[in-house]
Amino acid sequence: MSARLESLIGAQLAENKENNCFWWDGKWYSKSDFSGLTEQCEDALRKSGFGKGQRLAVLMPNCPMIPALSLAVWKLGGTISPLNVKSGMLSLIGTLELIEPFAVVMSDAIRVEAESVFHEKGFSCVVCPPMGPLPPINGKASSFETPDTAVIFATSGTTGMPKAVPLSHGNIYDNCVKTRAAVRDIQPGDVFLNVLPNFHSFGYTASTILPLTMNACQAIVPGFLPPAQTIKAIQEAPVNVMFAVPTIFSYIISAMDRGALPKDLLSSVKLMISGGDRLSANIHEIALRVTGKDVMEGYGLTETSPVACVNRSYEEHRPGTVGPFLDGFEWKLRTEKGDKSDNNEGVLWLRGPSVTNGYFRAPEMTAERFEDGWFNTGDYVSIEGGYVKILDRVTDIIIVGGFNVYPQEVELVLHSLPAIKTAIVVGMPHPVQGELPKAFIIKAEGAEITELEIVRHCKQHLAHFKVPRKVEFVDDFPLSGTGKILRRVLRERERGN
Repeated sequence: MSARLESLIGAQLAENKENNCFWWDGKWYSKSDFSGLTEQCEDALRKSGFGKGQRLAVLMPNCPMIPALSLAVWKLGGTISPLNVKSGMLSLIGTLELIEPFAVVMSDAIRVEAESVFHEKGFSCVVCPPMGPLPPINGKASSFETPDTAVIFATSGTTGMPKAVPLSHGNIYDNCVKTRAAVRDIQPGDVFLNVLPNFHSFGYTASTILPLTMNACQAIVPGFLPPAQTIKAIQEAPVNVMFAVPTIFSYIISAMDRGALPKDLLSSVKLMISGGDRLSANIHEIALRVTGKDVMEGYGLTETSPVACVNRSYEEHRPGTVGPFLDGFEWKLRTEKGDKSDNNEGVLWLRGPSVTNGYFRAPEMTAERFEDGWFNTGDYVSIEGGYVKILDRVTDIIIVGGFNVYPQEVELVLHSLPAIKTAIVVGMPHPVQGELPKAFIIKAEGAEITELEIVRHCKQHLAHFKVPRKVEFVDDFPLSGTGKILRRVLRERERGN
């Protein structure tokens, strides 16, 4: 049996019980308040028949009930599964059928959309306020026991089948301890911004569970949109540690730069770390100019709990990289065919105590990505001096006449043009070359630029086969629930044309 999260968190909660624990809706609550909320959840679950090996699905925006339910579920030997209602009802039902939850705890906001469907499909569900109490549940027991699994996350797959990642107590425990040790500026008493959705492992582990394990606090915001709630939390809590995705940093820092947000908004923030997607190169320059601090990058996947790499400090920060690996991670590089890479580039494989053993009830999916304890990240990287640079997802690499084109390299050149706010490059089919690069462009506010000017700029800085053959100006990009740009949707759109 691995180290248990409830034991680690419980030890922190037992110290200085009247100290602040979380900020919610303009008010601070103590460790004692949080413990009381957790105890109520535990009591309600126990009386409802929830016990060891059962799974509790949660469909709620970020709120105090997420960490409280998590701790209560773990104390009873169960597993929590935060899910995304915006994933679509068909996908959601598929995931619920896969994980067989004891019950679904949902917010009142989704009652109309989901309650009747859940009842029709035979799932027990209750509506719960963001600060509790948890009402009695008429749950449905499952015979499949997973007593050491702390969390099950639904994650995107390519087969259309539901895909779920089970993380053990040991996985998340290790990731929290190693992340704290790696990022030395994180200290007890810090105030984390908890705005990333809890159904995403980055937000759940780094912004929700990590502060609970180290006597730190968190300012909980239901979601980034509308941004006013996040701005209020940053100012009033005040927040000094921000783990966020690129879209959040881009919005806030760009708005500060053009005067739409106060210039001193991030004055209390000592640490900004981005993950979950690539950070546009121009954000580094704007952040330094506007805030005096850069946005450091980290990297990970749901399967790695999630942090695998992170820049340690501003003194050791290398922009354009995601930093060194956390302690405990073993790594190796392979070619796309699976052979050992002979240089410092290749497909990244990882092994370590933060890495899950495989997918939930999916041996075939597990066999595709796991081999003798090693996990194929699907990311093509380079490693120099211990620092990792993500070149691209293997599925994102564009092959032009047999030559690899890394979209990130082309996007870096495009972002050097002041008239371009965001650029995404994908492959479009070509009968002779196989694929050719195409750029989707969002212009900077008030800027004008033509396709010819963009192509000319790329020809000056890139090999001919890397130059986008077509440019399409767009107003926005398809986004996931976490704000990640869905390149897959853009690729599929091109293949459908």
